[in-house]
Amino acid sequence: MVALTQTPPSADRLRAIDDFLAQAWADQVRHDDRLRDLAVEVRFDRGVAHLRGDVADPAQLRLVRDLVGRLAGVYGVWCRVGIGGRAPVVVDLGCGPTKQWSSNLGLDIYPAPGVNAVADLSGSLPLADNSVDVLFAVHILEHLIDFLPLVDECHRVLRPGGVLHVMSPWWGHVNAVADPTHVRLMDVQTFKGICQLRPPGTPRWYPLHAGCDGASIFADLTPLPP
Repeated sequence: MVALTQTPPSADRLRAIDDFLAQAWADQVRHDDRLRDLAVEVRFDRGVAHLRGDVADPAQLRLVRDLVGRLAGVYGVWCRVGIGGRAPVVVDLGCGPTKQWSSNLGLDIYPAPGVNAVADLSGSLPLADNSVDVLFAVHILEHLIDFLPLVDECHRVLRPGGVLHVMSPWWGHVNAVADPTHVRLMDVQTFKGICQLRPPGTPRWYPLHAGCDGASIFADLTPLPP
């Protein structure tokens, strides 16, 4: 699903959207036998769905992600759900002192509280192949002149079914140009290009979700096999 808008919603509007989404999801769970007994909590924050809990198998997680992502007004689906009792391995790229979730493994080029390993994100990631379930790249790609090597590295380290969560300023909002360290402009169409326009032989992605709230763009990408 692709959710697009041109004007950033106000704080009151975002709260109203979150309340609507919470009620819509509660109604969905109440009327869908596949969801009723799943131990997954869904919370909405400024149009982003946050999933946490545990499921028995990957198919159940795919079902929840898919159904949450279909709700109108959802810009992204950020997931911290264990499978069969195994907690997901979550890595925050370029986290600085603030991780998306405190338990994440934080990587950054500069040492800071919360940074677990210092790494140059324009080079190779110090992570093994197929070792990560969830990667966050929040306000990172716009700082890299060429972010495709990092995207390819994310593909390498993600397990099958893993997800890369991206958030960046939308090119049409002042935040995209207000920071002098931003060197790239981003749009939902950028992720269409990442998924469809790369040359043969490069890592392939499938877009689970993409959206824009008028200030930021969001994309949830999962790696495809060769």
